[in-house]
Amino acid sequence: MTNVHITLPDELARRAGIAGLLSPEAMEAMLREQLRRRAGEELRAMWQRGPGEALTPELEQEILADIRMVRAAP
Repeated sequence: MTNVHITLPDELARRAGIAGLLSPEAMEAMLREQLRRRAGEELRAMWQRGPGEALTPELEQEILADIRMVRAAP
């Protein structure tokens, strides 16, 4: 396990603490969700950059690799 120290504005820290968002479990869940969301955004961006015609084998492999990475994340 890694310990992380963050500095937050007092009011934000107070409100987040009251809401239970500063617990290790809540922080882990939020970080995992953000990683999944960003992976999805990157996949969509990659798809938009891809060729407008048929799906090439190379692009298909790149997409499958990204999907496997997202699915492997707990």
